[in-house]
Amino acid sequence: MRRQQIILCVVAAGAGAAALIGPGLLADMAEIGSDAPAPTQQAVDYIDPRPGGRLSAKDLPNLITAAQARLKNVPQDAETWARLGSAYIEQARITADPAYYPKADGALRRSLREQPEENIAALVGMGSLAAARHDFAGARDWGLKAQKISERHGPAYSVLTDAYLNLGAYKSAERALQRLLDLSPSVASYTRAAHLFELKGETTRAKEALRLAEDAAVIPSDVASVAYFSGELAWKTGRPQDALTSYDLALTILSDYAPALAGRGKARFALKQTDDAIKDYEAAVARTPHPRFLLELGEIYRSLGRPADADRQFALLKATARLFTDAGVRDDLGIARYEADHGDPAVAVRLARAEWKRRPTVDVADALGWALHRAGHSAEAMRHARYAARLGEHNAEYAYHRGEIERALDRKRDAVRSLTTSITINPYFPRAAEARESLKRLSADRR
Repeated sequence: MRRQQIILCVVAAGAGAAALIGPGLLADMAEIGSDAPAPTQQAVDYIDPRPGGRLSAKDLPNLITAAQARLKNVPQDAETWARLGSAYIEQARITADPAYYPKADGALRRSLREQPEENIAALVGMGSLAAARHDFAGARDWGLKAQKISERHGPAYSVLTDAYLNLGAYKSAERALQRLLDLSPSVASYTRAAHLFELKGETTRAKEALRLAEDAAVIPSDVASVAYFSGELAWKTGRPQDALTSYDLALTILSDYAPALAGRGKARFALKQTDDAIKDYEAAVARTPHPRFLLELGEIYRSLGRPADADRQFALLKATARLFTDAGVRDDLGIARYEADHGDPAVAVRLARAEWKRRPTVDVADALGWALHRAGHSAEAMRHARYAARLGEHNAEYAYHRGEIERALDRKRDAVRSLTTSITINPYFPRAAEARESLKRLSADRR
């Protein structure tokens, strides 16, 4: 197979800003065949959208049982300890039960004790576990250790790509992704490329990357995953009907795929299919009570004038977040977002600052800026709102937050521009009605 290099070029775009360029990137991607081995680790984020990877929810218990039986007879088997640890991580992801993380940690560390040297499977597993716990600096360090053993090991670059992205080290993420694409063109690497293009607002390229991912998808979980990513891209670019079609496809393949259920819920709510939207969200929460799903459902209930139902979701959100914290998951972002809009903004600022120290990404910058604004510190908030746009102006919620901060600072012209941008990017995003109302007020003030 002829292999052409995929080029991800990076240029400075102002102080500390990165912009993705490289017109030939996806043309080169299309030249790469799909017979290279796929990486075993895929993107890890606050919500990992994979429905099951190459280990389904049905297969995992059998794999875990078999590994445990093997280790009773051969406790020094480092490879099986590593396999068991990775299976526990996958089980935690599928079930949203963080109690599996300590089990994974124990199994992977036992593997490293049994084989301290050249144990790349355990190193990659530790990197994946660190990322799942939102210790992205730790994930980076484990990935670098794995890379030192082999510079041709795709899963190591999967860990590094995800770690760098979540540390806000976008140039390093692009370099790691480039290497991953060279070694393992696959659903996992193509969807990562699509995510980077989407971050930069390069929608056409993101769609093309997803088309390549679709071509590479063979097993049902991969097909469903690509459909979900396509739905997310359509949603973020203001196309709820297209998003609904993609989410429906994912759910046709895997009917209990929680991220797609939540995605379909938000698309249906935007399309005024309120009852069906709530049913989808409730099904997603029943399947995977993830803090983001709970927050979104609570906000829908509140918008419908159902405060008691909203409060139940918010209470469950906080309880779930505590379970994740007890299992070693270091993530203050979800609760910071809740506190900023529905709780104590001062608490939101404290939590968002802690998250910012760990990972200065555009997402955390937006959350911190909004929390500061809600706490009455709009001047300081403005700096973070600008940082949130460092990869370009392509997120409706970021633009809305910045517009409200500018409005509070009496920067009316800037506020009009930012708020208009937010509803241009996505006329259906959850705060679109509030953005329109703010624009009306600004227009009235001008008269």
